[in-house]
Amino acid sequence: MSILGEKRIFVDFKRLYMKKWIFVCCIWCGMSCVCGAQELRCNISVSTQKIQGTNRDMFTNMQRDMYEFMNNRRWSSNVFSYDERIEASLLFTLEEQIGGDEFKGSLQVRVSRPVYNSSYNTVLLNFKDNDIDFKYREFESLEFNESGQNTELVNLLAYYAYIILGLDYDSFSLVGGNEFFNKAENIVAQCQNARESGWKSFEGRRNRYWLINNLQDRSYASVRECIYRYHRLGLDVMADNVNDGRLELLTALELLQKAHRSKPNSYIMQVFFDAKSDEIVNIFKPAFADERKRVYNIVSEVNPANMSKYSVLLENKTN
Repeated sequence: MSILGEKRIFVDFKRLYMKKWIFVCCIWCGMSCVCGAQELRCNISVSTQKIQGTNRDMFTNMQRDMYEFMNNRRWSSNVFSYDERIEASLLFTLEEQIGGDEFKGSLQVRVSRPVYNSSYNTVLLNFKDNDIDFKYREFESLEFNESGQNTELVNLLAYYAYIILGLDYDSFSLVGGNEFFNKAENIVAQCQNARESGWKSFEGRRNRYWLINNLQDRSYASVRECIYRYHRLGLDVMADNVNDGRLELLTALELLQKAHRSKPNSYIMQVFFDAKSDEIVNIFKPAFADERKRVYNIVSEVNPANMSKYSVLLENKTN
């Protein structure tokens, strides 16, 4: 079954009804349903509280242009229905304006996807980029060229569009996100001579370069396998069988332990647990004591920064 086929099992009967209704309306209006082909449903927010005395309309236009760039462009050859779009949010916190058109700050990226047969959405990515530096010229369109020669803002948005797609596809199919991670890696390669920071290996161990590097590094192949097993074989079966789902999650976490012992202190491990630490605790708190102990031993080894969270798993309780 294709990745999109896997995704389509999440559309419930109400959504199917709505899709048929929309289809009929499209016919009535003489429209093509290809208008729902885009992949992303990405909310964009631009916070400018630290920038004073500026034309506020410019930031409204900036937010609108970013939104349209992310959501109106087709990022793949696949056709998504509206209900299949990937949910994400980009929160730009602009802290400094240089001249009239350059802005510096940070970006919080959050990506989620639904869990089968439930109302629960699981977080795939909760990532903060502290190296935001771009120029924005009001009324100048944002255009992306895969071969290069893009503005910093366009490269930034396109990079995260591909990261979002890659992680979503990985969660439905083993290494299903390769196509998109390759494109994100290509953007990083094109930005090696960029003036702006965040694209190069020597600028720090926690930036855009290292995020895609770790996702593509074969040494962390078991992390990519974990993403698939954790979501598709673990979370997605829990509505039908909680115990089987938790056992699969445990198997997925053991894959992270394998990657950690091969190459300790990787960036991708931190990125994974920034999204998953609370969820892991909530899922395993009701488990049997021996299962909670196994999980605690794994996560405390590979993610010691969150040991205070995981200690609850050792509390004496019954199922």
